[in-house]
Amino acid sequence: MAIHPEVARVTVRVQERSRAGRLAYLARMAAARDEGPSRGRVSCTNLAHAMAASPTDDKLSIREQRAPNIAIVSSYNDMLSAHQPLATFPDIIKRAAREAGATAQFAGGVPAMCDGVTQGQPGMELSLWSRDIIAQGTAIALSHAVFDGALMLGICDKIVPGLLIGALAFGHLPVIFVPGGPMTSGLPNSDKAKVRQLFAQGKADRTQLLQAEMASYHGPGTCTFYGTANSNQMLMEVMGLHLPGAAFVNPGTKLRDALTAEAARRVVALTALGREYTPIGEIVDERAIVNAIVGLLATGGSTNHTLHLVAIARMAGITIDWTDFDELSAVTPLLTRMYPNGQADVNHFHAAGGMGLLIRELLDAGLLHEDVRTVAGEGLRAYANEPWLGDADGEADGNEKGNGRVNGGARVAWRPAPAASGDTGVLRTAADPFDAHAGVRLLRGNLGRAIFKASAVKPEHRVVTAPVRVFDGQMQMLAAFKAGELARDVIVVVRFQGPRANGMPELHMLTPSLAVLQDQGHKVALVTDGRMSGASGKVPAAIHVSPEAVAGGLLGKLRDGDVVRLDGEAGVLEALVDAAEWARREPALAVSGISGHGYGRELFASHRRSAAVAEEGAVSWA
Repeated sequence: MAIHPEVARVTVRVQERSRAGRLAYLARMAAARDEGPSRGRVSCTNLAHAMAASPTDDKLSIREQRAPNIAIVSSYNDMLSAHQPLATFPDIIKRAAREAGATAQFAGGVPAMCDGVTQGQPGMELSLWSRDIIAQGTAIALSHAVFDGALMLGICDKIVPGLLIGALAFGHLPVIFVPGGPMTSGLPNSDKAKVRQLFAQGKADRTQLLQAEMASYHGPGTCTFYGTANSNQMLMEVMGLHLPGAAFVNPGTKLRDALTAEAARRVVALTALGREYTPIGEIVDERAIVNAIVGLLATGGSTNHTLHLVAIARMAGITIDWTDFDELSAVTPLLTRMYPNGQADVNHFHAAGGMGLLIRELLDAGLLHEDVRTVAGEGLRAYANEPWLGDADGEADGNEKGNGRVNGGARVAWRPAPAASGDTGVLRTAADPFDAHAGVRLLRGNLGRAIFKASAVKPEHRVVTAPVRVFDGQMQMLAAFKAGELARDVIVVVRFQGPRANGMPELHMLTPSLAVLQDQGHKVALVTDGRMSGASGKVPAAIHVSPEAVAGGLLGKLRDGDVVRLDGEAGVLEALVDAAEWARREPALAVSGISGHGYGRELFASHRRSAAVAEEGAVSWA
């Protein structure tokens, strides 16, 4: 299928814009590759330290330097459900690597904080910076220079972007991302949302709220709604960095364990000592980045990736901006409905045909570049398949409980994804989409540039013109809601929430209150220089407003009562204030409620000072 002309045009523009940066990046990676396997460059003392605790047979292999040595970098912890399954993965990987004639070492762990735990708490102000810390931690793990490839074990919000940024700093190495999979489905998302709204109105108590939340988040695995964590997994497949179909296989099953083992065997083959040298720096090129944007748009994925994809591309020498997202959105159909864009979860999506069907539809519509390099080694068409597990007694789907090894020596294999969706309320074809235009759009006007997640908002709510109520923090807004001061048509402005102000925390805890106002019949919207994340709900929200208020952004000019127009259809965010009056106003710089102390926030002062604007990825390292 020929590539869609608009996708081709945007790709060429990205390539031209990125030419100098990309050439410089590839030159650095080629120099690192040409130096040969890392272990040949370290001293005997260095190498002895690196393998002192290894089993005898592994020591022999590492010492001989003729077989690949694979790094394992993991975000494992057992507090967070998404990461708890990773505990067993290193042993599975080490066994599989030995079977493939290689070795594997646990090179390092990276932090994994959960935005679900820190939502509305001071710790949320560290969340965005954790991405850059994870990237740095990944680089530290790989800096020991004794590895020929790497496996990245990570799942959620900032973890996968951080691991990928860190891995791209070692772009001469082959790298495969190894997911843990989603927890099984719990309380339906619609029921959970209702309880949250009742709690916001004081009609449900904390015990009822906690009971509903625990029924939803109930076991090992990733949260099942389609937020940033599961958007991460979608992106790794669309970019060719997972094994095909690996994203949404539940943890603790035979198929999950088999995919983990196969990732270890596969990365061995991709090393410079293997049969198919495929470094990650060559996989993540301009076409892969465009594919990632299209995948995000077609699935109504997390708005966090309007930051993270920019940062990932930047590390690979590629420059993208929100105009690229917006123009691709205009030609990308919305093919999925998963909460918060619908009521289904990722398990329903996976059962309906999942990533294999989705990628096939986008390829056949010419919306994805097929001729890219992937860890599967067969271009992106290999990702139109789904994994399954067979054994000597016949076929099995692999969803039986796993035990850390694949019984009977069964190996994962791939077959074509289903020919048709098993549930067109969750997953549709490109010929019959939920919407002809995708889920993430750019807003522009005299307040700056902002992101709008159209896929989560019903068409009748996408245009709001109303007076504003301005707040300098989310707790001020919640207090005003509880006092009944917002029961009218209103655009709530929450400013001083950008990366330089306080680390750009997610403001998802505002959604239930704003949803109550919307359900009461009021025209409401949110405008903020903060984030709303993959959990962005049914209330229209202009987020990531750039430049941010603390840096003199124009949200600082707004006053209570000013009328603002948020038009998610036409892409407009504008203060309807007399031009002469607007020009005379000085942005407000006095900030209340921002603290750089407590909860470790002191340690991230340099990140806040050096942060790039949101449209440049809010990175603190460039």
